[in-house]
Amino acid sequence: MIEENLVLPFTTQILGVEVSVVDFEMDDDGTLKAICKHGGKRQRIGLTDLPLPSPLPPGAQWIAAYRRWRRSRVHDDEE
Repeated sequence: MIEENLVLPFTTQILGVEVSVVDFEMDDDGTLKAICKHGGKRQRIGLTDLPLPSPLPPGAQWIAAYRRWRRSRVHDDEE
């Protein structure tokens, strides 16, 4: 749903550096990673750790939904 509804690319700040979020991919453990690009370099950032810009990009509610889902799964695993 994220890939279908979130408008890419969008810019955000990571550690004070402006990056472009250009894609998403799933890790081997099933977590989503944002593919961030800056100055020709690419870095994967966990979607739960990705700072979101203000104003939010169109479709950002799907990131919020993913974060809620991940928190509930972590909480379920602890019980």
